[in-house]
Amino acid sequence: MIRTSRRLADGRELLYFDADGSAPARTAEDPRDLPPVSTRSQLRWDPLLGEWVVLASHRQTRTFLPPADLCPLCPTRPGRESTEVPEADYQVVVFENRFPSLATTVDTDVPPVAPGAPLTGLRPGFGRCEVVVFTSEHDRSFATLGQDRARLVVDVWAERTAELSGIDGVEQVFVFENSGEEIGVTLSHPHGQIYAYPFVTPRVEKVLASVARHRADTGGDLFADVLAAERSGPRVVAGNPHWTAFVPAAARWPYEVQVFPHRRVPDLAALDGDERDALAGLYLDVLGRFARRFDTPMPYIAAWNQAPVARGREDWWLHLQLFSLRRAPGKLKYLAGSESGMGAFISDTTPEDVAEQLRAPA
Repeated sequence: MIRTSRRLADGRELLYFDADGSAPARTAEDPRDLPPVSTRSQLRWDPLLGEWVVLASHRQTRTFLPPADLCPLCPTRPGRESTEVPEADYQVVVFENRFPSLATTVDTDVPPVAPGAPLTGLRPGFGRCEVVVFTSEHDRSFATLGQDRARLVVDVWAERTAELSGIDGVEQVFVFENSGEEIGVTLSHPHGQIYAYPFVTPRVEKVLASVARHRADTGGDLFADVLAAERSGPRVVAGNPHWTAFVPAAARWPYEVQVFPHRRVPDLAALDGDERDALAGLYLDVLGRFARRFDTPMPYIAAWNQAPVARGREDWWLHLQLFSLRRAPGKLKYLAGSESGMGAFISDTTPEDVAEQLRAPA
């Protein structure tokens, strides 16, 4: 993989990633006249839930569903000069988000607590938010990228995970893709994102607590025990010698698949070459199964659960959550009173039925 580093007109970093032996010179300049990025994010501590909340009110003005001919993720070509990518073509690009929730340049002069709330601690919204664009072709999807491009994206995810984990103050790196307007996507060009958080996220904290509790109660490894049970159970969707994709027995979402490597690794950067090859193939397979399930594209979130940077790494097992809120043709699963109010999920599907549906040949 060949990496080329450039800067956008407002100083944000732009990285081109090309497969070995196929990289042209990446010398195009960003011609736009852009103001400096201004980030006013804060972290506020919720004392009842014991969780950090990110406030990023400046994101209200971010780009929202532009027409295809004004897509900011397409390459710069005649008649389309105002994009985030100055080159006329590219393979995979990564750049700092123009409207970031977290930023390394955030204002650090914040009071210790929220106004009138002495139990609600404040911290600067430090971190980094990156956009990962999978292809220069606007009308593609990840499921149609092909093995070589998917493998390049896996390598990019791993490289960015390693680099962002090295930033002082970053505690967790989250790689993810939102796909479909129903999910809340504001740009239709195929892309994902990476968040480098200054805290360990609530989900990871909760899983680590469950791992510790399982070890204390049974002496076993919770991740290993779950994976061993699912690999021999009725909910396997697809697999290969290095990975297994299955519908979890207690799936929360109408369509949900978890993808686990067979070897314990803390994050994407720790995968070896064979595991990355196998992941690219299996991920395309599973995404294809999602895409074919209904007559219209399946909206989804693909969320890589990686180990925290500084703790719990020896206990963590990398895995992917791929899930959709579509429960039937033309019907979505809304997070209503029980889910949104109490965090208690009520599923409209049965994991065993979903696994059987996704296993069905095209």
